[in-house]
Amino acid sequence: MLPGSIQITGEALSGAEIRDICESLKENSVRLLSVRGCQLSDRDFGRVCRGVSESRSLAQLNLNLGVVSSGSRAKQLADALEANRSIQTLFLHGSPLLDAGLVTLNTALSTHPSLVSLDLGDCMLGDEAVQLICGMLPPDGAKSGLRELTLSANPAITTKGWARLAIAVAHSSQLRVLNLDYNPLGDQIAGMLAVAVASSRTLEVLDLEGTGLTNQSAQVFLDMVENYPTCLRVLVLAENAISPELQQQISDLLSEGEDDDDKEAEARGSFVAPREKPAWLPHSSSNSQMVLMTSGLGESFLAETEM
Repeated sequence: MLPGSIQITGEALSGAEIRDICESLKENSVRLLSVRGCQLSDRDFGRVCRGVSESRSLAQLNLNLGVVSSGSRAKQLADALEANRSIQTLFLHGSPLLDAGLVTLNTALSTHPSLVSLDLGDCMLGDEAVQLICGMLPPDGAKSGLRELTLSANPAITTKGWARLAIAVAHSSQLRVLNLDYNPLGDQIAGMLAVAVASSRTLEVLDLEGTGLTNQSAQVFLDMVENYPTCLRVLVLAENAISPELQQQISDLLSEGEDDDDKEAEARGSFVAPREKPAWLPHSSSNSQMVLMTSGLGESFLAETEM
């Protein structure tokens, strides 16, 4: 467990445990609070939200796996986020928010002064929610926005919604990591995303694992990284109908591009801060595709060891 962290998974939280959590938040001694998959009453959830609103130390909040289980809880969380100024990373993966829940949270999320990483995977979102999320990816660098966004497993989003997101990604001034794994995207939407990646000045990681892609999509991405300058460093294509050879070619080209950037900086003789590289681990499948294990976005993110 990390210093200054409270991590509880899948338990029914007692009143005493809730009281301890709230006291720790009030004392500003907690950097990470994770109650993923825990059961707590609406009253106790409200108490935790009040503690979050008062905390000046909390940097990461994990409410994954159904903790935000109703519209009233979404409203309580929104109120807490509007008062809080310290949270940088918010996990809501597996919460049945629906579009209505994101409407409730939208103002708090899009105006939060510190939030840079948001996980809305498996939240039953649709096109209305995507339109709101696009507002969190501003093209103007003077306005704060997300640097890491997860929208995994939201199958209700249509082609229209993904097209709107692709446009926002293309023009985002800050987004560096985009996780869209396990959405039924297919080759057409992947083509839109390839255009967005080619246009983006910031995107470094794109996760398209298990999104229904074929060699057709992979060839488009291969042509892009082979012929056009891009910031992309990691493209996850595992669990798709894509040949290991194509995946390897793309991976090799992305690695070469990163090496070339480092060499150019060294040749200029000017001081350039070293690029923070994500941690890597071979994917469990038989191909050589690499899988991102950490966000790699620096000290502003605390390590999330289990999703």
